[in-house]
Amino acid sequence: MSTFSGLNTALSGLNAARTGLNVVGQNLTNVNTAGYTRQRAELSAVGMPANGSLFDVGVKPGQGVNVTGISRLGDTFLDARVRTAFSSAGYTSARADALTQIQDRMKEPGTEAISGQLHSFWAAWGDISNHAGETASTAKLLGSANSLAQNISEGYRALDNQWSQTRGRADMLVQEVNTTAGQIASLNDQIRSAAATGHPSNELIDQRNTLTAKISQLTGGTVRDLPNGDNEILVGGNVLVSGKQVNTLKVAGPNTMSEGKPVQLEWERRPGVAVDLDGGQLAGTLSVLGPANAGKTGGVIAETAAEYDRLAEKLAKQVNDIHTTAFKADGTLGDPFFGFKPGSGPGAAMRLEVKAQGPADIATSGSASNALNGSKADEIFKLGSAKDSPDAKWTETVLTTGAAVRVGLQQDVAAGTSLTNAMAAQQSNASVDIDEENVNLLSYTHAYQAASRVMTAIDEALDVLINQTGRVGR
Repeated sequence: MSTFSGLNTALSGLNAARTGLNVVGQNLTNVNTAGYTRQRAELSAVGMPANGSLFDVGVKPGQGVNVTGISRLGDTFLDARVRTAFSSAGYTSARADALTQIQDRMKEPGTEAISGQLHSFWAAWGDISNHAGETASTAKLLGSANSLAQNISEGYRALDNQWSQTRGRADMLVQEVNTTAGQIASLNDQIRSAAATGHPSNELIDQRNTLTAKISQLTGGTVRDLPNGDNEILVGGNVLVSGKQVNTLKVAGPNTMSEGKPVQLEWERRPGVAVDLDGGQLAGTLSVLGPANAGKTGGVIAETAAEYDRLAEKLAKQVNDIHTTAFKADGTLGDPFFGFKPGSGPGAAMRLEVKAQGPADIATSGSASNALNGSKADEIFKLGSAKDSPDAKWTETVLTTGAAVRVGLQQDVAAGTSLTNAMAAQQSNASVDIDEENVNLLSYTHAYQAASRVMTAIDEALDVLINQTGRVGR
């Protein structure tokens, strides 16, 4: 009995070594697989049964080795750290992208930017004050004025388009969140079923961890593991995924910036109730979509657009206030130089236009009897260097935007560094080490060979006992 038991002991060694080789092969095969966590075969010695056989004599060894499981060598703390870092990086990245786009569209400083065109506009008034009535000076002024008005309008229009594109991106991000949440719920169901039947589910857990990190990057969601192998994902303190149940999200609010209303995230089953996000790309995206307000603390896109409106209004008012008190060549008072296109569309910047069409519409004189007097044109020229000039207002806007961009980029870099460090720590613990796996490969190979030799030796002994015993004396 003990001899045949030795065969079982050797067989258990063969099976254990083969399982170890399979695990090593799995690790080496997935050395470059993103999100894969290395595994290890867990072995334990098998003792002798409590009720030994009547034929057992003396001290006996155990019954070999068992494979008690295949461990996934991950660290839940490091995984949570990575999710938190993804949340912060997603938020700062969305804001940094929006701010960078705004700054790029301003093209400041430069001759083609608003600051450069304001300078050219005031210079044209200075030139016409010295050459009142000359066609060349008038043409230069009208050309400069039209270019300036068009640039201001195009700047606002670009922000309006950026807002619409960002609004569409928010819808896409929510759709991605809902799809990913459904995939996690499906994996929860598979992992729970595998755990109930005793099958390993390490690869499924790896897939789920990759998806939960994606959810954190999108929404800042937090993860809570459940005893049955499932997990829950919380967004804003409420359940997005629990087991195989999913609560879907939607973006509610206006589709155009001109409506001036907030855009918010809501649960589809609870319309009208905003979801308070903890971070992620979606939170960063929604933060830049907020409407402008009196305190200038709204979304950065709408607030910048409001600055274009203020610039257009200030420019038109200051120029018109002087131009309507000046006299034209025919001795009549001037009409408003700037105006706003009629309609109920977007703000003043989008509707800004030059009302003057030719030399007859330009009022430069301070005297009705002297058409060549350029005193009023000189007053308009001096607006450019006044303390409360449109230039000063625009410079303040550019500097504020530049400071916001600098802070946003710094935060994005810091969040990116934290994410890199968190992922490095996670990978140092969970990634496959080729050198370590090669050592394990050799170890299991030698163990397999040794168990084979034990089995061969016992087989030869049994052959002698069965086939050779009793031949002596024949």
